[in-house]
Amino acid sequence: MANQSEDSVLTTEWSTSPPLSSSFTITDTSSSTVSSPSVLDEIAAHDITSRANYVYSFFAGLGFIAGCFLLYSFIQTYRAHRRLAWLDCLLWAFCCFQLLLLLLSFHIVAYRPHYLQTTALGCAALSFVINMASLCGLSVLVLMAYVLTLGPPSHALLQKPGVCAALVILTSVLISLLLAGIRGPRDDLQKESTCFMDPAKAGVSYAVAKLCLVLLIPYILQVGLLIGGCVRQWKSKGRFLSGSEEGPMFLTVTVVMFLCLLFYSVALVRGAQLQREGRLNLYEEAFLSVAEFVLFSGSSASLLLVLFMHRPCRESLQGVFRQLRDCCRSPERTQQDIDS
Repeated sequence: MANQSEDSVLTTEWSTSPPLSSSFTITDTSSSTVSSPSVLDEIAAHDITSRANYVYSFFAGLGFIAGCFLLYSFIQTYRAHRRLAWLDCLLWAFCCFQLLLLLLSFHIVAYRPHYLQTTALGCAALSFVINMASLCGLSVLVLMAYVLTLGPPSHALLQKPGVCAALVILTSVLISLLLAGIRGPRDDLQKESTCFMDPAKAGVSYAVAKLCLVLLIPYILQVGLLIGGCVRQWKSKGRFLSGSEEGPMFLTVTVVMFLCLLFYSVALVRGAQLQREGRLNLYEEAFLSVAEFVLFSGSSASLLLVLFMHRPCRESLQGVFRQLRDCCRSPERTQQDIDS
């Protein structure tokens, strides 16, 4: 009877106090349950960025092919006529800068959903080059608006392509240096970290400065030139944009680039405000990544639009397709001639 009472006591203690290993199992389960939402959020944010990366990669590939063909077409035109018209020179320079932006955008294609790891100085240099190329392209659009609305420059210096190119590059470098000074970093330049093209932690002042210098000022100049040209041509009963066939192409390209730049600039200002308030989560970072893809998509779209809307380039593309069609049909014709 004594042994039976001792066994019952042990059984009671076992049922009320589970083994130590069981308590560990319960603790691990609770901790994994607590940490699982953040892991799922990270996976979902990376999935959004990866899907956007796939779409942009396809679109950027088309734009790169279009840009290479545009350069080939301009070279063929120059070799045939030994000169390019003033507007064709501007269009050639614009396509070169957009192609450069596409090449610079390949770093986000290679690393997303993660980011490039480099020194702070290298990341600042990358951001400087991207800003400079973007500003050069926008400055060329301003010159195109001037030529289309008011005609070629009457001043002797501005009629030289080298002087205009130096003016565009110098202006873009000065504005990019100003943005780089606002962006930072100001210390630990050799420290390796995650590279953001336009970091949200740079502050609202940097985002607003980029919005004004890269978007508002170039497009205010374009709108002013277009309005001035419309008034001038209305008084002289002329045609809009001097009756040039490049007018619709210019308007389409500049509107597409404006929408892409506006989306990115607004997203950057919003991200900087959320960073200042401490509310920048994983989904907001993914949205900023998507906004970068939209920004560079403007370059790809502009190259495709120039290829299909600029008549000499379109005719050159049609000629290439005709040559390919003739090459594919020639073996069949040769075989038919042999059979006959």
